[in-house]
Amino acid sequence: MQYTRLGTTGLIVSRLGFGAMTFGSGDGPMGSVWKTDQGAADAIVGHAIERGVTLFDTADAYAGGQSEEMLGRALGSHRRRVVLSTKIGFRLGEAMLDAGLSYRRIVDAVAASLRRLNTDWIDLLSLHTVDPFTPLDETLRALEEVVRRGWVRYVGYSNFPAWMAATMVERQRARGYATMCAAQMYWSLAGRDLEFEHLPFAREAGVGIVVWGPLAGGFLTGRYTRQNPTGGGGRLADFDFIPMDKDRAYDLVDGLAAIATTKRCTIAQLALAWLLARPEQPAVLLGASRIEQLDQNLGALDVVLSADEIAQLDALTAPALPYPSWYLDKIGGDATLTAALGQ
Repeated sequence: MQYTRLGTTGLIVSRLGFGAMTFGSGDGPMGSVWKTDQGAADAIVGHAIERGVTLFDTADAYAGGQSEEMLGRALGSHRRRVVLSTKIGFRLGEAMLDAGLSYRRIVDAVAASLRRLNTDWIDLLSLHTVDPFTPLDETLRALEEVVRRGWVRYVGYSNFPAWMAATMVERQRARGYATMCAAQMYWSLAGRDLEFEHLPFAREAGVGIVVWGPLAGGFLTGRYTRQNPTGGGGRLADFDFIPMDKDRAYDLVDGLAAIATTKRCTIAQLALAWLLARPEQPAVLLGASRIEQLDQNLGALDVVLSADEIAQLDALTAPALPYPSWYLDKIGGDATLTAALGQ
């Protein structure tokens, strides 16, 4: 296993963590995702710990709270050995106040997560989504309150735009609050939007990146092709919510397959190895409903990419530059100073 610091904190986490979104059962669009019972959860978590995984992530919204309950039971006596992460913010019930990031909601949600997880503290609490109806100041005050009470050790966010994350960090620092130390964000070879605004901000602010969806919801396993777009009944047939240009994505899978053959690894391992090779040293969350899936993905640790191979993958997946990035790339620089400084 490889390990890294979470942002600029002293909290050490495994580079490959485990995301417990598959724990539980239910109907609806997420029914194809929630498919792991307690016995399988116990086995997977125990095996992950044996393999050196120390970061375990869930959310109160996963399977109506079942994921938190099952992860708490699966960790059992290993609780103090791991970094336990959960997220709050999505709607959990029909009542008007059963959602959001108000002061009341955050305090109530954290108390409920502690009960479901059967723990006295949460190592990392992240805001799961933006709440457009609650002022940021109120949300940040609530986060500081749960830290002050000792319920939460570190705070972060997930799925926030860079400008809002920067605003939160600035206000937290100005008020002496516990500062956002982690951003749980989507990042994969099939989706590199994060690199334009959020990564530069995270580097500047000392915010660590925790990656969700490193395999684009399973698309980068190679299971889904032009010839078999449903993956033989894979979960993307029912839960395909990550937007991508499918024609380009199929080309990407074909290109990855060729490289993976020369590396003698799977397409999924290659996609994970690319993230592990990033200079930002992100922690990457793996999902699995079977030990065999987990072991296969942990095999990415053994895939060492050369500089040329990384450049090849970068070129294969380079996204179109959004404005103002394309302007700065083509027009906004100073060629004289760039040449003089050798940059």
